[in-house]
Parts: sequence; C-alpha cells; structure tokens
Amino acid sequence: MNLAIIGAVLAVVGDLWIVVLAFRTGLLWGFGCFLVPPVGLAYGALHFREAWKPLVIAVIGLALFFANFGQPSRPS
Repeated sequence: MNLAIIGAVLAVVGDLWIVVLAFRTGLLWGFGCFLVPPVGLAYGALHFREAWKPLVIAVIGLALFFANFGQPSRPS
C-alpha cells in the first residue's frame, strides 16, 4: 500500500510540474495538460529538453503505483 501512495504522490507532483511548464509555453498547452492528463505526456515528449525531469518523475510514479497492484495483499 505504501508503494501505491508514494507512486501516486510522485505522479501528481510530476504532472503538476508539467502543467506549470505547459502554461509557460501557452494557454492552450496549459489548459490541455490540466484538463486532459494524456496531453501532459504528449507535451513532455514534444518539449523533452525542458520537461524531461517532470516527465521522468510522473512516469516513475505511475510505474510504482501500478506495480503495487501486481503484489499479493498481506493478511491483516
């Protein structure tokens, strides 16, 4: 469960960072990234030089979040 929480936090931080960078580029990019999350990944790919750090953070966060669901749950 802790891995999912850490992954979710990293994904949100990376995504918000991408949204801020997108708004600096233009209003359409900013609103697109804010309202449609996959647009943020497209923005990160198209503007890789300036957005590689938040893109990597968001992808690692998503990987940690979804990796947690493959683990068997522990009995309480």
